[in-house]
Amino acid sequence: MASRAGPRAAGTDGSDFEHRERVAKHYQMSVTLKYEIKKLIYVHLVIWLLLVSKMSVGHLRLLSHDQVAMPYQWEYPYLLSILPSLLGLLSFPRNNISYLVLSMISMGLFSIAPLIYGSMEMFPAAQQLYRHGKAYRFLFGFSAVSIMYLVLVLAVQVHAWQLYYSKKLLDSWFTSTQEKKRWNAVVPSQLTSTYQVQEILPWPFKVLGLQS
Repeated sequence: MASRAGPRAAGTDGSDFEHRERVAKHYQMSVTLKYEIKKLIYVHLVIWLLLVSKMSVGHLRLLSHDQVAMPYQWEYPYLLSILPSLLGLLSFPRNNISYLVLSMISMGLFSIAPLIYGSMEMFPAAQQLYRHGKAYRFLFGFSAVSIMYLVLVLAVQVHAWQLYYSKKLLDSWFTSTQEKKRWNAVVPSQLTSTYQVQEILPWPFKVLGLQS
């Protein structure tokens, strides 16, 4: 059947328009979520570089320990938190579901777990500071435990939002993949049935000008 804009291609009934609309919606959502995750990764990179700088200064003794205290134990495993962010970035160009899943799993192991351990490790020092006003580690004259707790809280929020947006992005990619598979399975069957009808009853297609 011909449309107002001209004859419609054989084997199509207009349902491909809805499919294209769904694909466009998933694509726009994917672009938006990628942008949000990238912003969080850049914030995480700043936190990570600051921790690396602090640990380097402490170990190399570039400054006295009265100015830059030695690192807490949780800071060492947290250095691996850069890996989930890199896996996330690697998953973006080709919408690689496997890399994104690995990024989310490793984020729990290398990012969230060290932060939970860090909150427990620093709690006695924070309690001592709160009750007695005594601090034993310093960063440029300020209480190290206070500063590191602020960093820890910021890092927890960054990684929590990363996981949230990554889960939404994963769902979007998975839904889009399933729709593509379903569409690729439906379209050939429609085309095949149309060509079979043309072979059996060719004259209606000739009259309508739709014979291929």
